[in-house]
Amino acid sequence: MDWQAFWPPIRLSLQVALISSVVALALGTFAAHRLSRRAFRGRSLAETAFMLPLVLPPTVVGFVLLVLLGRRSGAGRFIEWLTGAPIVFSWWAAVIASVVVAFPLVYQTMKNGFASVDREAEEAARVAGAGELQVFRYITLPLAGHAFLTAFVLAFARGLGEFGATLMIAGNIPGRTQTVPTAIYVAVDAGHTGMAWAWTAAIVGISFLLLLFTGRAKK
Repeated sequence: MDWQAFWPPIRLSLQVALISSVVALALGTFAAHRLSRRAFRGRSLAETAFMLPLVLPPTVVGFVLLVLLGRRSGAGRFIEWLTGAPIVFSWWAAVIASVVVAFPLVYQTMKNGFASVDREAEEAARVAGAGELQVFRYITLPLAGHAFLTAFVLAFARGLGEFGATLMIAGNIPGRTQTVPTAIYVAVDAGHTGMAWAWTAAIVGISFLLLLFTGRAKK
C-alpha cells in the first residue's frame, strides 16, 4: 500500500473536521441561545432556514455555496482580492461546506440543551448582580454541558464524513482538497480496494475512539 498517498487525506479530514466543528459549535450555540431566550416575529422562518441544510441533498448545498462563493460572485471576488486566491477548490472551501452541513445539528442539540436549563437559576444569578455574559458562562453553559459536548461530537463527525457539498465546492485535488470520503470514492472507482479499505478502517477507528471518549466524559 502507498503510505504516502494514504496519510494526506487523513490529515486533511481531521483538520477540516476540527476547524469546522469549532466554528459550527460557536455559531450554533450563539444562534440557539439567542433564539431560545427571545420570541420574535419570524422566529419559525429563521429556525426553518437554519435546519434547511439538514434535509437538502449535499450536492444542492454544494451548488449553492459554489454560486455564492465562486469567482463570479461578489463574495468570491472579495475573498480573492483579500487573500490573493479564490476560496473555491481550496481546503477552506471544505471547511465552509462542513460548517454549513454541521450547523443544523449543533443548533438543534444546543436548543434542546438550553431548553433543559433551569430559568430560575439564571434569574437568581441576575438578581445577584451577574451580567448576561456571566450568566451564560457560569450558569447556562455548564448546565447545558452534555448538550455542548454532544453538539461538538456531531459536528466533528459530520465534518469528517462530509462528501457531496465538499466535492462540489472544494473538488478532489490530491494533497490539497482530497478528504477521506472523496479519496474512498476515487479509490473504489479506480479499483483500488485495498486503499479504500484502509481509509475506511481509519475513519471507523477515529469515530470509535471519539464516541468512546464522549461516553466516558459524560459519566
